[in-house]
Amino acid sequence: MSGPDSEGGLASVRYIVDDVQDAIDFYTTHLGFMVLNAFPPAFADVVRGTLRLLLSGPTSSGARATPGDAAVAGRNRIHLIVDDLEAERERLERAGVVMRSDIVSGPGGRQFLVADPAGNLVELFTPAERS
Repeated sequence: MSGPDSEGGLASVRYIVDDVQDAIDFYTTHLGFMVLNAFPPAFADVVRGTLRLLLSGPTSSGARATPGDAAVAGRNRIHLIVDDLEAERERLERAGVVMRSDIVSGPGGRQFLVADPAGNLVELFTPAERS
């Protein structure tokens, strides 16, 4: 693979959103992303570490290329690792972020889901301690 994303070490994920500015505000205010480019209402990209999130509004080419039967927020989600899951959940709840699950534990760690303003899921995760 070639191109600026692969050379820069960024992994890009496109989310189709209803309102680009709402999405920018959500990801920068609540989840620690920084804006790379912002062209509301069509498009913006935000970055956190090596994750570049492409926020495509209804007038963007990314949204226009999406088939009608795939135009709703789905089961895919980005996965963000956090140090203190309970503290993050409390902080996001106080900020009015929509919670989509309780904290769930498994062999790999613990997680919960929130929804962005368009209904896309974001997983906040703390790995299990290894002995």
